[in-house]
Amino acid sequence: MSEFKNIQELESRLWAAADQLRANTGLTSQEYSRPVLGLIFLRYAEYRYELAKERLEAKQTSRRRQAAGDLKTAIQAEGAMYVPDGALFSNLLKLPEGEDLGRAINDAMKALEAENEAIKDALPKTYTRFDNDILASLLKNFANIRFDIGSDVFGRIYEYFLGQFARAEGQGGGEFFTPSPLVRLIAEIIEPYHGKVFDPACGSGGMFVQSAAFVEEHNKNASDELSCFGQEKTGDTVRLAKMNLAVHGLQGDIREGNSYYDDIHKCAGQFDFVMANPPFNVDAIQKERLQDDKARFPFGMPRTDNGNYLWIQLFYAALNDKGRAGFVMANSASDARASEMEIRKQLIQTGAVDVMIAISSNFFYTVTLPCALWFLDKGKSEERKDKVLFIDARHIYRQITRAVRDFSSEQLNFVSNIVRLYRGEDVDNTYLENHEDGGGHRRLVD
Repeated sequence: MSEFKNIQELESRLWAAADQLRANTGLTSQEYSRPVLGLIFLRYAEYRYELAKERLEAKQTSRRRQAAGDLKTAIQAEGAMYVPDGALFSNLLKLPEGEDLGRAINDAMKALEAENEAIKDALPKTYTRFDNDILASLLKNFANIRFDIGSDVFGRIYEYFLGQFARAEGQGGGEFFTPSPLVRLIAEIIEPYHGKVFDPACGSGGMFVQSAAFVEEHNKNASDELSCFGQEKTGDTVRLAKMNLAVHGLQGDIREGNSYYDDIHKCAGQFDFVMANPPFNVDAIQKERLQDDKARFPFGMPRTDNGNYLWIQLFYAALNDKGRAGFVMANSASDARASEMEIRKQLIQTGAVDVMIAISSNFFYTVTLPCALWFLDKGKSEERKDKVLFIDARHIYRQITRAVRDFSSEQLNFVSNIVRLYRGEDVDNTYLENHEDGGGHRRLVD
């Protein structure tokens, strides 16, 4: 079964469980979504913990039993969270009938937080509000979930739920998660091997997770190589990003704040890499509060009621003098006129605009519009200072369903190799296919 089909099956199973809560409680979607997702997190944490233990056991040369303290350090070095016995999902399944499951799950969440400072106060602890029968059903429902189906399956599940909740309430969706093929392409082009990564619209933290996957694919430990800095405007989303980073063993400083007005990370000139998928075409921004902030908005305020060129300036300004940025942007920003064109002209004159890639529609799960990927590089070589590479990738995609497209690994490698050739770098001739092809085979792409 393909990765996409596996994830679809997983999402259907999880949504069925959420529907059970909706039918049997008087809670709002926000009230029951966090407990459901908290159980998924607990299950995923144990999955990654067990994988890390297996890797450690394979590495051990002696049969001596590791002390608990040594084990915790070793597990974290493997890029997973240490999960104490009291927080193991599998132990919750073994509790005798009649046990107070609500209290037991609350205690499991507290035990996991106590061992992992990065998720302190991030996990839900409202399970005593639910009947034992409902919790027992949820635990059984989630017990056989497969998580070996993608590097950011956790973020994808969250986006699916948030989109379903939003649709149920007549709202928009898609603000928290960027499809992994687009994030993988951004990572391949900006090459975040080592350094500080910034996302001021970090949502569920998928940009950080994919950066880590890029580092791991190049045989290095992401937790040693990357420091992640993020910002989001709502507390629930901040907690979500912290959970996503923690479960992948990443070091992160994720803060709550509105990135237009709150410069929490003092970002100007601070970062080696910026990766982002900001909200497009935001209006009603109070630009009078920003116009004197020349460090973050060096090219001035757009006179249209649109935030796209505020985001673009913020990404540019956050880079250090060798930094690279890759971000998703509305197509309309590429040919916007008037004051936005003047800002774009100033940006081009810096020599930092490196690559522009046009992407097909239907890559996002909740919106159908096409988009563009922008890439900035403040460390461009002199011979490329006055050059920008444009790639029209609107006809490069793999049709997954009638409504969803993505990139195959061959297509990702093809596009990123075009950029490598433009930069005068060696192309990647040994890209290991991480997904099954249509015939169920794994293959090495030459």
